[in-house]
Amino acid sequence: MHGSGLQLALVFLLAAVIAVPLFKRFGLGAVLGYLAAGVALGPDGAQVIADAAPVLAASEIGVVMMLFVIGLELSLSRLKVMRKSVFGAGGLQVALSGLALGGLALFDGLSWQAALVIGLGLAFSSTAVSLQLLSERKTLNTDHGRLAFAILLFQDLAAIPLIAAIPLLGHVASTESQPVWIATLKAVAAIGVVIVGGRYLLRQLFRGAARIGVPEMLTASALLAVLGAAWVMQLAGLSMGLGAFLAGVLLADSEFRHEIESQIEPFKGLLLGLFFMAVGMSIDIDRVVAEPIMILIGVVALLAVKFAILFAVGLRPGGLSAAEALRLGSVMALGGEFAFVVFTEADRAALIDSAMHDRLVAIVGVSMALTPLLMILVARAIGLRPAPKQEREFDRLPDDAHPPVIIAGFGRFGQIVARLLIAQRIPFVALETDAQQVDFMRRFGNKIYYGDPARPELLRAAGAAQAKIFIDAIDNPEANLRTARVVRRLYPDLKVFARAHDRRHAWQLMDLGVEVFRETFASGLEMGREVLVSLGVPRDVAVDRAQRFREHDERLLATQHLIYDDEDALLETAKQGRAELEQLFEADIVGELESDVLSVASGVAHETERRG
Repeated sequence: MHGSGLQLALVFLLAAVIAVPLFKRFGLGAVLGYLAAGVALGPDGAQVIADAAPVLAASEIGVVMMLFVIGLELSLSRLKVMRKSVFGAGGLQVALSGLALGGLALFDGLSWQAALVIGLGLAFSSTAVSLQLLSERKTLNTDHGRLAFAILLFQDLAAIPLIAAIPLLGHVASTESQPVWIATLKAVAAIGVVIVGGRYLLRQLFRGAARIGVPEMLTASALLAVLGAAWVMQLAGLSMGLGAFLAGVLLADSEFRHEIESQIEPFKGLLLGLFFMAVGMSIDIDRVVAEPIMILIGVVALLAVKFAILFAVGLRPGGLSAAEALRLGSVMALGGEFAFVVFTEADRAALIDSAMHDRLVAIVGVSMALTPLLMILVARAIGLRPAPKQEREFDRLPDDAHPPVIIAGFGRFGQIVARLLIAQRIPFVALETDAQQVDFMRRFGNKIYYGDPARPELLRAAGAAQAKIFIDAIDNPEANLRTARVVRRLYPDLKVFARAHDRRHAWQLMDLGVEVFRETFASGLEMGREVLVSLGVPRDVAVDRAQRFREHDERLLATQHLIYDDEDALLETAKQGRAELEQLFEADIVGELESDVLSVASGVAHETERRG
């Protein structure tokens, strides 16, 4: 078909509207629906698209946007925590899978260079398919979902040197190939540009767009951030998705994070669907039909080898249970989109011939199509099929619900504040994201509504514009910070009191200019005071010591807030704070000892005088 862009867009949307609901109706998932629609529309189907390569290249923007959104959900501190999973489990999976699959390729009579490239190319899993399947099943934040993401992140990094090394391994070196040190220098420079731009320039860009007050400007700025970071990486020969991911991570702690995410989400969903359709079009059905046994053996070998290795890596060093390791293997045993690039470069460098290229691409494409089915089979085999979940709509707040206080989070912390307000007959609105908690608390007569306090429309309905106090008592630190950022951005004059999980959480809240209350600090201090009393310290002295400790710790918290991103400086101030604390009470202790000595000496003198 050679119709206009409008006709092609209509055909794509029609295929998605028909295929995706049909496949989801039978529990097969949206990804398989998109892949099937792509096969039906591709060169070996209805031939709506004669050449899938341009569509696949254009649709990679969907993967770029997906990785940007995932980056927004992370932060630099969280990535630092993940480094062992990324380089430990990820590196081990790629190395073992590459060696095992490369070893199988050697038995087919290929050279060791070709076997190495094929093994490593097949070791990569599809970031787009795996993450989309995890997202559909709401398992991205489970143990196996987090480990899958860490391994996929390492694969994205490992694909870069592999693609760069293919011309060096090939029988016909490319005349356009450049020295390794130049490629490395370009890669480091590109990463530096994205990091500096994401940390400084992009925040200023979004602040300017927000000040203008035109919603389209924020959308345009978000798209510019994503595509700009991807373009910089592409210029250096790196993964576009890696650039977008880094930009997302650097904006994860900004006040615009959730606004950006809401602007990008619609584009991401549509373009990601187009990407899966393009992958379906890339499957060479003619090759599968011509060599069914060979392709079947290849797919089975790929899925079996990677499944076994991922299961082993999931158990150790991943630390997953057997059931979670099985789920990890089922979602990541497939081939990846990087394989298409790797095998094309290998064909160009004369490492493999065109027939082998077509077989490998077909094997990868079929493995992608079979992965949703593999996940269903594994889930049923281990009894982990998720129960259908009834989606509950957020409560509708009454139009006159404009009390002076809004409480976000009605757990143990929020309930204490609420009871104090009730005792003083001060009205408030309570918002809670846990539907079961809402139903339970309503049984005791509490006026509480089910809803996400980070949603602007819910805040407006709750009367945030008229409220005097907003109490952020949410237990989860990330949700707590998200809500505080939204409230501070939309209602800068509203006084916010926020519950802090720990010191780092407190510093992040202090960045937003809210009043911070550490959830265990006051109770721990109170217990410490009573311990001193139980050890014989006079109560007035214990109360004084506790108060002085509070003042010292609050000063230290404020000092460390200025340098909490610098770990070395943080450790140094902690040591200084400990020394100052010891000096703070040293004079009192010495004074008490001197008093005790004088008292004993006086007693001895008095006894001596009496006996004399």
